[in-house]
Amino acid sequence: MGSRGTDQNPTNRFENVDRVMVEEGDDTAIPSPRTQLIPDRTRTILSQNNSPDVGFEVSLNPYRGCEHGCIYCYARPTHEYLGYSAGLDFETKILVKERAPELLRQTLAAPGWTPKVVSISGVTDPYQPVERKLGLTRRCLEVFAEFRNPLFIVTKNALVTRDLDYLTVLAEHDAAAVFVSVTTLDYDLAGVMEPRTSRPGRRLEAIKTLAQCGIPVGVFMAPVIPGLTDHEIPAVLEKAREAGARFAGYVPIRLPYGLKELFENWLETHFPARKEKVLSRIREVRGGRLNDSSFSTRMRGEGVMADSLRALFQVTKKRLGFEKLPELSCSAFQRLPQPGEQLPLL
Repeated sequence: MGSRGTDQNPTNRFENVDRVMVEEGDDTAIPSPRTQLIPDRTRTILSQNNSPDVGFEVSLNPYRGCEHGCIYCYARPTHEYLGYSAGLDFETKILVKERAPELLRQTLAAPGWTPKVVSISGVTDPYQPVERKLGLTRRCLEVFAEFRNPLFIVTKNALVTRDLDYLTVLAEHDAAAVFVSVTTLDYDLAGVMEPRTSRPGRRLEAIKTLAQCGIPVGVFMAPVIPGLTDHEIPAVLEKAREAGARFAGYVPIRLPYGLKELFENWLETHFPARKEKVLSRIREVRGGRLNDSSFSTRMRGEGVMADSLRALFQVTKKRLGFEKLPELSCSAFQRLPQPGEQLPLL
């Protein structure tokens, strides 16, 4: 797992200090970066979402930063709020919310908690490589299963199948669904575009495993990159449907803040002949820009190109018999006491 999504570490837009690589042999040379795990001392674990175009109110992210290294990740600029770069720092400096399971238990047990669907992965992937070692997501799922609080997961990692035990418990109460994100079926493209994720074939296998175990599972093509992956929409949906995916969604790529430069440099490195075509197509979908942050269009794009993507996706979904998103239920929620606490007698 030596590859990274980028070898660049551009200046944080909130900082005045610029860091540069120096020649090897200089005593100030920066060594090849390894993943660093940094404790995150957060006191709350659930984040409220006020964006009208996102399909959830509450999210849980056990990690900040993501070792998957997806070059297109819209979350990269969030690392700048922590004093880091959106580039290499985002995929090598991973903040770990060590108390996530305990904080979640306290939240769900609190009298003021109203059960509602929680998104696990509103920003970064809960099944990125470090999860295999730390198991924070798994321990949070254990809490969700005990309380029977509904959740849905979005991931690019087949590691999600490790947690079939807890997901099955929740699914029995209509309280779980999983989106497996498949952006391309091209093994080599995935290797340079999202280097530390599970490869496409393994994600399709994960969909199959989840479906066979009765977990409502869908495919999420996010992002669709015009001029690079948009032609794969029918093939991705067909393979996912064959594997057992019941529902499907997509989001066109957008490139906020410093992500623009990172993505442009990545295209220049890996697809120089296609760079201008891809950037031009993205601008067609984003009103002449590389990013559109307005709630009305950021999740679907605008213009002729965006309409074409949407039509292709919807026609293919209908042809393949995909269903609507499942309605998750809060009816089975049970409030459990915290350690040392007794429930009041009725």
